[in-house]
Amino acid sequence: MPSLKALRGRINSVKSTRKITQAMKMVAAAKLRRAQAQAEAARPFAERMERMLASLGSAVAGSPDAPRMLVGTGADRVHLLVVVTADRGLAGPFNTNVGRYARARVRQLESEGKTVKVLTLGRKGAAYLKRELASRIVGETSYAGVKRISYAEADEVANRITTMLEAGEFDVCTLIYNRFRSVISQVASEQQLIPAPLPANDTTAAGATALYEYEPDEETILAQLLPKNLAIQIYRALLESAAGEHGARMTAMDNATRNAGEMINKLTLNYNRTRQANITKELIEIISGAEAV
Repeated sequence: MPSLKALRGRINSVKSTRKITQAMKMVAAAKLRRAQAQAEAARPFAERMERMLASLGSAVAGSPDAPRMLVGTGADRVHLLVVVTADRGLAGPFNTNVGRYARARVRQLESEGKTVKVLTLGRKGAAYLKRELASRIVGETSYAGVKRISYAEADEVANRITTMLEAGEFDVCTLIYNRFRSVISQVASEQQLIPAPLPANDTTAAGATALYEYEPDEETILAQLLPKNLAIQIYRALLESAAGEHGARMTAMDNATRNAGEMINKLTLNYNRTRQANITKELIEIISGAEAV
């Protein structure tokens, strides 16, 4: 049975831990509001941009001069996976879910005879994937020193991917990240970036296909918008991941705070029982000694 001093030390230690987890929960909740607002505001713009380029690209997809960012290289041998995770831990299974999803995707592609390259955004993703997939990682980016993710970070990643595409280093590029659904739900998702997914031919109710005239021509518009769309989709993924990280950390710290409270109650009960047992033992010894005299 532990001594009273050891129990007091354990109770004080757990109380200190509860103060830390409670403070981290409040900080995560404060950051979550802003991150969630940014992620939700970016969704409509990114989705409309993606749909517009898909519609615009379908008109020139069959052209031999179509941009490689739109139609790819024409092959399907080398896949680049851009994995977005957090730079910090203490967020429950947030980073592990993305890491497992990316690892399963790599295994699936390699079983089909594909070559896989991985570009990680966030230290936790790199640390997780290095355990088994270190040879596939071609680049790592950390935002640990960045207070708030901006479009500039996404544009830098987009430029790197564009350079790799022009150098013929991959054929297909896929983005893997945690999509923010709610404070307690973040879903590991993937989105193909290159080649851009093209929709099936949509028809109106009368059966006629809608026709659009562009000024300037489609090729000129695509040359300007495709790189921007790549950066926008990456930026949205970074914002979704940031909001999900704060939500997961707030939930994890809330659970840790409640667990610490339950542990304090159990330790306090154990402390009181031990103290009462010691008092009872001392009283018995005093009474026994008095009776012996």
